[in-house]
Amino acid sequence: MIPGILLCVAIALAATALGRVLPLVGAPVFAILIGALFASFIALPQRLKPGIAFSGKQLLQWSIVLLGASLSLAEIVAGGGRSLPVMLVTFAVVMILAYAIGRALGLERDLRRLLGVGTAICGGSAIAAVSSVIEADQADIAYALGTIFLFNVVAVVVFPPLGHLAHMSQDAFGLWAGTAINDTSSVVAAAYSYGHEAGQHAVIVKLTRTLLIVPVVLFYAWRSARKRRAEGKTVAWRAIVPWFILWFLLASALNSFGLIPAGIQGPVHVLALFLIVVALAGVGLGTDGARIRSTGLRPLLLGALLWIAISVSSLSVSALLKQ
Repeated sequence: MIPGILLCVAIALAATALGRVLPLVGAPVFAILIGALFASFIALPQRLKPGIAFSGKQLLQWSIVLLGASLSLAEIVAGGGRSLPVMLVTFAVVMILAYAIGRALGLERDLRRLLGVGTAICGGSAIAAVSSVIEADQADIAYALGTIFLFNVVAVVVFPPLGHLAHMSQDAFGLWAGTAINDTSSVVAAAYSYGHEAGQHAVIVKLTRTLLIVPVVLFYAWRSARKRRAEGKTVAWRAIVPWFILWFLLASALNSFGLIPAGIQGPVHVLALFLIVVALAGVGLGTDGARIRSTGLRPLLLGALLWIAISVSSLSVSALLKQ
């Protein structure tokens, strides 16, 4: 697997450098784009494919585990409780609309699911976690990540002016940004540009929202097992349990109890983010360009509608809770 992994690492290094030059785009998106372009114009030797497949799935799972080591469950419980009703309502709204509108647009089930969880939970991390359980096509993963990225950029640009226009308080804007913007980097960019207090509150809300990955992945693992049994296939429980989610929880618990030294938390978080970029390079290299072209602009339309839905429902529920 080493040659394919090394190719993914090389692409990830280039993507990281480009991400520092254009942080609004970011290394993950560059990794997918470079990988997809590479695969489109160069016939990949067979010996590269095992390492590429490993990077796009197993390495992606372990990067999620390492991200858990930067979460503090105690801090989340203390600071994120007030945002829980907003998160649950917005999650329900987005997932229902993803199913209904996506089906009306004729999008395949896995792509609808990935766009739904990416919008409702936490962008790329949720897409990565769920895709490994439902065994989604690489083209669907790439398209979902690209769509989520687009509306992250829109949110970073649009949310702060709208917040000032509506005279939102720091806490109110932090709650809105934390529940309605997808990736953590975009939440931080939008909220801290509004104010330091808004940024701190938004990060706690976002971390709380990230934990929704756990029940969602467990649900899809159960659905996958039930489908296989209905088809008459033998399903071993060891094969369907999403072990990486359990390791994710363990890493979070260890950090919550202070068992992960503060001095290594920063490097571990940086390593986790880089491994995500490496994994997404593998996703890009495994992308079927013809499949994406045949899908057209319908996923972008669904992504736009879901982004509007989560933005409006977050504001609406927050306003109702204040009354």
